[in-house]
Amino acid sequence: MKNNSTPIVKDLVLVGGGHSHVAVLKRFGMKPLAGVRLTLICRDLQAPYSGMLPGFIAGHYTFDEAHIELGPLASFAGARFYHDEVVGLDPVTKVIQCASRPPVPYDVLSINVGSAPITSDVPGAEGNVVPVKPIDSFVEAWNRLRKRILSHAGPARIAIVGGGAGGVELTLALQYRLRQILAGQDRDRTAIEFHLFTDTDDIMPTHNRFVRAKFRRVLAQRGVQLHTNHRVERVAPGRLISAGQSHSFDEILWVTMAGAPRWLDEAGLAVSDEGFMLVNDSLQSTSHDDVFAAGDVANMVNHPRPKSGVFAVRQGRPLADNLRRQLLGRRLRPFRPQRQFLSLVSTGDKYAIASHSAWALEGRLIWKWKDWIDRRFMRKYNELPEMATDDAPDIARGLADADALKEISAIAMRCGGCGAKVGATVLQRALSQLRPVERDDVVIGLHEPDDAAVVTVPEGKVMVHTVDSFRAIVDDPYVFGRIAANHALGDIYAMGGEPQTALAIVSIPFGLEAKVEDELSQMLAGAIEVLNASGTALVGGHTSEGVELQLGFAINGLADKAMLLRKAGMRPGDSIVLTKPIGTGTLFAADMRQKAKGRWIAKAVESMTQSNQEGARCLIAHDATACTDVTGFGILGHLVEMTKPSEVDVEVELSAMPILDGAEEMVAEGIFSSLQPQNARLRCAIHDLENVSQYPRYPLLFDPQTAGGLLASVPGERTADCLSELRELGYTRAGVIGRVLPKSNRLEPVTVLA
Repeated sequence: MKNNSTPIVKDLVLVGGGHSHVAVLKRFGMKPLAGVRLTLICRDLQAPYSGMLPGFIAGHYTFDEAHIELGPLASFAGARFYHDEVVGLDPVTKVIQCASRPPVPYDVLSINVGSAPITSDVPGAEGNVVPVKPIDSFVEAWNRLRKRILSHAGPARIAIVGGGAGGVELTLALQYRLRQILAGQDRDRTAIEFHLFTDTDDIMPTHNRFVRAKFRRVLAQRGVQLHTNHRVERVAPGRLISAGQSHSFDEILWVTMAGAPRWLDEAGLAVSDEGFMLVNDSLQSTSHDDVFAAGDVANMVNHPRPKSGVFAVRQGRPLADNLRRQLLGRRLRPFRPQRQFLSLVSTGDKYAIASHSAWALEGRLIWKWKDWIDRRFMRKYNELPEMATDDAPDIARGLADADALKEISAIAMRCGGCGAKVGATVLQRALSQLRPVERDDVVIGLHEPDDAAVVTVPEGKVMVHTVDSFRAIVDDPYVFGRIAANHALGDIYAMGGEPQTALAIVSIPFGLEAKVEDELSQMLAGAIEVLNASGTALVGGHTSEGVELQLGFAINGLADKAMLLRKAGMRPGDSIVLTKPIGTGTLFAADMRQKAKGRWIAKAVESMTQSNQEGARCLIAHDATACTDVTGFGILGHLVEMTKPSEVDVEVELSAMPILDGAEEMVAEGIFSSLQPQNARLRCAIHDLENVSQYPRYPLLFDPQTAGGLLASVPGERTADCLSELRELGYTRAGVIGRVLPKSNRLEPVTVLA
């Protein structure tokens, strides 16, 4: 997470990770605008590049080669990345509604969410066809479709509805790939029939007659049955009715006219009859000056163009320029898209046809040309330079308005001590949105705040106290709040306790009051979600301003003294159980360097936000003899903490350790957490260190974890049942990583096996 000391004056929010927005992110990364906070909201972690989708389907490109990693790109741009889907917009209050997080405010908004084929116009189509857009959804559907087709007994029939360039190119790519797979399995390559339906009298109506003739020839040569002037009237399961005829198919793909998200119209934005957002020559909404749009979701009023990735790519630069100008209060510049453009359309195999105006060319050299262009485009966004940014406020150029300028002047003279606390009004508004869980043993808490919280301790219980605090490791304050709360609760669960109350410890970057309030509200909303789910009452805390976002909690828990789990207690013959995979340290170090893939970080976040509460209960139920949660000291550090008081040795199997996706790859590249070297000092506890250090997974023994799993010793005879129950509870990666041995005469208590 970037440490930017410049106060935030305005929020620019990008909704969607389409071709135009990846260009905006790159350009803002190359030339940041001080005082502007950039946020990307997208349901996808990787943005599929439409130009390479047919090649990906045909097997010419891997998934990663055909997708842009949005996480590293957002990090390069200094943007917060909110992995969520937008479901609503209020342009009056300037707030965006998301599916699974608090609302997001904006000063300037840009929308580039693409489009999806309209299925509602044809009875029965919805639920019985596979839409090709959104592209990311189709990539998942393609994997499922391929498995169904290849496991089909006997001949299979596939229909593609839509005779535009996208439908033709997709048909040929699907056919090529499936035939290649069949041939590799010594099966009949012609066992799958392909039928292409179009409601016009020819295919590819936006291309010239030479191009259309060439593709008709290719379709005929490949045995694709073409149905022209066939408007689909109705769809039923496995059946398509068009031109009064009924056709049975095993799969029906939909590549027809696309539509826009309904929330654009519902928000009151000016839209076309089809629901697309109407924009002027500056890509600005014709109804709302602070909202912009590009790509398929936008209709340029004065320059209507087909829905094509070509136009979305070329709108990136003028969109970035006009967003910057809007933020600076400058006059916007008009953009006029070209009428004629070059199209390179592949034929499934490594062969392509070039289309431009009134001419056409074809051949393998055309495909190589297309491949070179596409790969060059992808390198621009997947191979990012390391940039140093200037955080000096850009007030002189008119970024801040007069009121904001006064606040910034005050920010520059911030006090220390209690003067650094977050203002009472801001804090009160943020806290008023929270609904902490109610507990009978909380006498005084947030419901009637006083100088301190007051709680009672039930008879026969002992109190368990812990505190944890750290700076943000993700750019999303809501997700950070969830991680921080989950991390702090881990110590209570590891000791066999149940959390009772929590006090928050918050440090938030100074800035304009509205920006501070939003960040505080988002972070506490994430934290309270986790605390409430665990039955923990948030009863108070302390907030202050600083240079970076930090959050922690002091947790009180209750436990039966006789049931407390300790680090001491391991017994020879016990199995060593780990409930969650490791690797967060190296993954987030890689994320800071824009080296980690989005899906790796998403899996790491999923693991960090998984509670240890049920895991602890399961371990106790299966007579765990010792337990701790895996945090900053790493696996080895925590094992040493357990072996010494238990007076035992342990044997650990690296191959049995559950590892988060991507962690091994990053360690192999030499990317480690900043805490790794300190943890590695404990390598003196490892027997036969010289041999062990050659193992590829060896560095992960020292990897510090955030909100890691539980590390416990369980009697050997209870281990199988314990693991089975843990996995049923959702700890799907839980495993036995070693065993407890009697104490030896060696100084090193840990033996590591490959």
